[in-house]
Amino acid sequence: MLMDQTALQNHVNRLWDESIVAELIEYIRIPNKSVAFDPEWAAHGHMDRVVARFTDWARRQPIAGLKLEVVRLAGRTPLIFIDIPGDARGTILLYGHMDKQPEMAGWRAGLDPWTPVLEGDRLYGRGAADDGYAMFAGLGAIGALQAQGVAHARCVMLIEACEESGSFDLPFYIDHLGDRIGRPDLVIALDSGCASYDQLWCTTSLRGLAGGTLTVAMLTEGVHSGDAGGIVPSTFRIARQLLSRIEDEQTGRILPLEFYTHIPDPRRTQAEAAAAALGAVTWSRFPFVEGASALDDDPVELILNRTWRPALEIVGADGLPAAGNAGNVLRPQTTLKLSLRLPPDCDPRSATEKMKSILEADPPHGARVTFESNWAASGWDAPELAPWLERSLEQASQSCFGKPAAYVGEGGTIPFMGMLGERFPEAQFLITGVLGPHSNAHGPNEFLNLPTARRLTACVARVIADQLVATAR
Repeated sequence: MLMDQTALQNHVNRLWDESIVAELIEYIRIPNKSVAFDPEWAAHGHMDRVVARFTDWARRQPIAGLKLEVVRLAGRTPLIFIDIPGDARGTILLYGHMDKQPEMAGWRAGLDPWTPVLEGDRLYGRGAADDGYAMFAGLGAIGALQAQGVAHARCVMLIEACEESGSFDLPFYIDHLGDRIGRPDLVIALDSGCASYDQLWCTTSLRGLAGGTLTVAMLTEGVHSGDAGGIVPSTFRIARQLLSRIEDEQTGRILPLEFYTHIPDPRRTQAEAAAAALGAVTWSRFPFVEGASALDDDPVELILNRTWRPALEIVGADGLPAAGNAGNVLRPQTTLKLSLRLPPDCDPRSATEKMKSILEADPPHGARVTFESNWAASGWDAPELAPWLERSLEQASQSCFGKPAAYVGEGGTIPFMGMLGERFPEAQFLITGVLGPHSNAHGPNEFLNLPTARRLTACVARVIADQLVATAR
């Protein structure tokens, strides 16, 4: 049956306006932080509250044959498993997650992570864009097709609760549900970003991640800085020396060659096209203080930095008192939490081992230096697009946004993608999302751009319908 694009978008818009937005507002209120940030998540019950709300909404949707199960493996976060029958010639796997990043300081007046605020087209609050909306958009797309009588393949949806902690529970669920999932022909993940809000952006690669905590200790307790200063080496200075083994502090360039890989020519070409489309938006979308500038003024190089080159950030610290409560004490130790983004095809475990060997070797002044890994996640490089999917993405973007589809790598990590890429090498992938300029996932003032979410839902519907047509041919 031919699809009526106007009817499709109208159906999607009504569902968002009359149902989904209200559900996401309630979802924002729940502080369901991921297990890495809330080890007592089970006792606190916030994740179970989200599961209850999500499953109640899903079961109320008029989707033929929908079966839903909350799967709980012992000692692991829960997973929502949805199975929707369709044409037997194919299977589509849709993915999202329900856990959230922690609060983060710096929310502007009138906003905070657990208070939903709707301002114009933006819904502020933690987790709606990253990516609580995914289940609603996926089911909304399927429901919109069924409302027009448009056929689709069997659709399986996984909504996990461990993504923000590295998806370490997910492999166990994939193994447990393997026979029920089957072998997907197409994977759709809605946990990525968009470089702008005026076209469909498709993610071509994701960086990996290696990280852990670096601790430098010199004393068993803090001592008067006037007494020890000049005698006892500063643990902060030693930590700074150790970090210089990893990163050039003048340029930000990562020094060990083991953290680099070859950038494929097609990815360079896509970066050039994305840079031509975005121009200064490549860096102006970030909230620089007055007078500050990006690492480079070439948008191509910045995109390649963000997607195919390693980058280090210090994401947390212990042993440093708050400035207002810091006395004149030479502190006994400094602990820094490190996050090293890796090229998509760089092995994160080998990178983590290399970080440990570099940082712990020959410690200055005989300091006690330890590096404890607490995360390692694989990156992902998309397989070549099948002609049908490339045509479908172009038509979907033109129909829903009025502009062509665009392609770019993402600097973040979705561990699920690397896992699925290895498990289902023959599958096609559509990785996309709503995290665009200033939406600020993980940081303060995170928001969901509602017009983009509505249009993306309609794009997903069109791709699901096109997959069945391609399979039938």
